Parts: sequence; C-alpha cells; structure tokens
Amino acid sequence: MVHNRSGRGRRCIETSILPRRRLLCLGICAGLLPAVQGRAEDTTSWAAAFIRRVGNQIAAITAAPGPPETRQLHLAALINEVVDVPGAARFCLGRYWQQATAQQQQAYVTLFHSALMRAILGHISTEQHKDAAIQVNVEHSALREDSIIVPTVIERAGTPPFKVIWVVNTDAANPRIVDVIAEGTSLRLTIRSDYAAFLHQHNESVDALLEALRQQTCENCATAAAGAR
Repeated sequence: MVHNRSGRGRRCIETSILPRRRLLCLGICAGLLPAVQGRAEDTTSWAAAFIRRVGNQIAAITAAPGPPETRQLHLAALINEVVDVPGAARFCLGRYWQQATAQQQQAYVTLFHSALMRAILGHISTEQHKDAAIQVNVEHSALREDSIIVPTVIERAGTPPFKVIWVVNTDAANPRIVDVIAEGTSLRLTIRSDYAAFLHQHNESVDALLEALRQQTCENCATAAAGAR
C-alpha cells in the first residue's frame, strides 16, 4: 500500500527533510548576505570571484528600497541564474530519477525548485533583519575532480566562526553552484538521503514523494481542502 496521501507520509517528509534543509539553508544564506572579502587565488580564482560576486549581488538586492515582493522576485531570478537547480534536483532523486516517467520527472523538478526557493528566500529574509554584523572571508579555492570548492568562513559577533564550502562547476564561462557544504554537511547529499528514506518507507513510489512535496510547497492546501468538502 502506498501512503502518498496519508498524514504519516506528510509528517515523515516534514520532520525528516525540512529541519536539516533549513539548518543548511541558514548557513547558505548567512554566507550570501554580506559583502565578502577574499584573497589572491590560483587558476581557480574565477570561482572565488564568482562566489564574491553572488554574495555582493544578494547583499545589494536585500538592502535595496522598495516592497519586499520586488526584492523576492529579484532574489529568485538571481538564484535561478547562479544555482544549478535542475542538476541538484536530479542528483537528489538518485536512482529514482531513471525510474520516474517523463511526466513525473518534470513535476518533480518543478516542485523541488519551489521547495528549495522558498527555503532559501525565507532564510535570506530572516537573516537580513538581524542586527549582528556578519563578515565572510573567502579562503583558497581548489579543484576537486569535476568541481571547484570555495571555502568561506562566516563570522558573527557573539557566535563561533561557521565554515561553508561552496561547490562550483568547472565551466568558467557559465558558472553554477552545484552544492553547499555547511560545517561538513552537504546540502544535496542530505536531501538525497532523506528522499531515499522517504521513498523506501512509501514503497518506492515517486508519486508519494511528489504529493509530499506538493503539501510542503502549498501555502493554502488546508484552506482549499476544507472548502472542497
């Protein structure tokens, strides 16, 4: 029996996936908000410059005057430009990507994008209202197989330094963030593990995962369901 519409299924994805993703997104957004400082690098310096540019752009957007909705739209457009969301979505689904139909794949990527965007934008909005100043130092970038890692150290008054490693693809002409490692924990590996656990508990039904993601990204599901009765 597939529990794709059960309360148990929704609770599983909400209590397992979301808290850890929120913790990682907090590290991501703390690293993006301030204008970051860097140092001279080697042949991978363009990746460090890319991360500095993204941080400065987000800082400028969040500090700009105007309604919050406008800033949210600008932030969403920038995140779509600099993060490989479709690639991350495929990676996080793991072996289940090949098992999904073309229709399921399309629906999943759309829902993954919505869930990740809401989490990131929500934390950026939260972080920009905090009073404690943040300083981010970019350390030496390094080539790692098919990616470049850009370590950063985030410092905020009254809290210990927080390390975030940005994983960037190797295409200098079209750079994209492919993963973020906060305090040794990979965002995409965490989500992949949680999705695999959820699917294992729901008879490996991709439809069950899609339904859980719909519930996660729907703001008015309860109201709509009540009105339909």
